[in-house]
Amino acid sequence: MTTPASPDKTKKKDGPQVFSIADLEKDGKDIQISKDTLGLNWKINSSPGTIDGVDLKKPLCTPLIKKIDLVFPTGIEVTARNLKGVTIRDALDAIHKPLKKKADDELDEPYLKGFEWDKEDAFTKFRIHFQKEGAPAGAKKSKKKDKNEE
Repeated sequence: MTTPASPDKTKKKDGPQVFSIADLEKDGKDIQISKDTLGLNWKINSSPGTIDGVDLKKPLCTPLIKKIDLVFPTGIEVTARNLKGVTIRDALDAIHKPLKKKADDELDEPYLKGFEWDKEDAFTKFRIHFQKEGAPAGAKKSKKKDKNEE
């Protein structure tokens, strides 16, 4: 005689739950943007692949979301999408796409400063902030690499 499988065993989860931003807004959930997005020292008209020292596969925020609109200071919007949860790389790729053909002298503030989420202003959007200069070249954290190479 066989017993039916318990409901817990029949529902197999492939990973963490990914939400729609609209569902989070309905539920009044807070969103935390990853601190790894700060201080990337990334020039926005260069490929995100040039960034060292940060795992770009990390989630852009918690809880994980399927897509997010990113708003430039000029008001232009781009959307980062990933059904498994938007990553830092997804957001950087979305920002880079409209800027990749811009020359350095066409950009007033060519470095990414970070993202801001204001649930009162625009719950379903992250504002993008830029800055004139990146961090000095000597400010990178490379001690871990040096220890591993020994």
